Amino acid sequence: MQGREEIKTDPLLKVENLKVSYGLGGGIFGRGGRIFNAVDGVSFSVRKGEIVGLVGESGSGKTTTGRAIIRLAPVSAGNIFYGGKEISGLSDRDFMPYRKRIQMIFQDPFNSLNPRMNIFQIVSEPLDIHFKEMSREQKVDRVKELMLTVGLEPSHLKRYPHEFSGGQRQRIGIARALASEPEFVICDEPVSALDVSVQAQIVNLLQDLRRRLNLTLLFIAHDIAVVEYLCDRIMVMTEGKIVEQGESEELCRRPQNPYTQKLIAAVPRF
Repeated sequence: MQGREEIKTDPLLKVENLKVSYGLGGGIFGRGGRIFNAVDGVSFSVRKGEIVGLVGESGSGKTTTGRAIIRLAPVSAGNIFYGGKEISGLSDRDFMPYRKRIQMIFQDPFNSLNPRMNIFQIVSEPLDIHFKEMSREQKVDRVKELMLTVGLEPSHLKRYPHEFSGGQRQRIGIARALASEPEFVICDEPVSALDVSVQAQIVNLLQDLRRRLNLTLLFIAHDIAVVEYLCDRIMVMTEGKIVEQGESEELCRRPQNPYTQKLIAAVPRF
């Protein structure tokens, strides 16, 4: 991406020796079974205003890393700091304010939206949780504003997810993530289920939202070409570990790890 500005601030997010482990069963009465480390001692930081890419093949642990940050996957060991505050050990009640500040855009726009809810209900749901003082009229105005922000018609609030294309559904998912006015957004493979032309539109939208709303993004993907275009820095993950990280242009031009080299070699050249 051209014209990147160097970000020189303290980390907004800092992850230290994060581990997410799952028991695979086995042994006598379920004891002594094998342990699978989906995330195995991962450490990294994200500075305010950055877009940092986390890239790897399916099963590398990248999505689990993102889900652990937002408490959708259990942290087995390690620490997560947000704004200098350790958050991985907080109770659910104490973590609630961070659910407002940290949001997630999910991979599959077809399954991440409740088909029984219309668009107003979907996008306004975070407002019901985090802005209880809002009146019905204020919520309608806010949802209309969010629809415009992501490039959709505010007049479509009474429609249901099946009435939209895949790209439009992902825009709805982005609007829902933005409803709580977060400062940090985890993007979990947000373009992998979309056509190539639509992928570019969503990537450009995220880039624009980062500037307009002063967002910080962790962009999780398997396509290192997309990550190179969008992100300031890249972390490469395989088998639960980060094996290489660095500035996007430098890492993609001069990859040091054989796995990174393999990912870059797999990018189609035209």
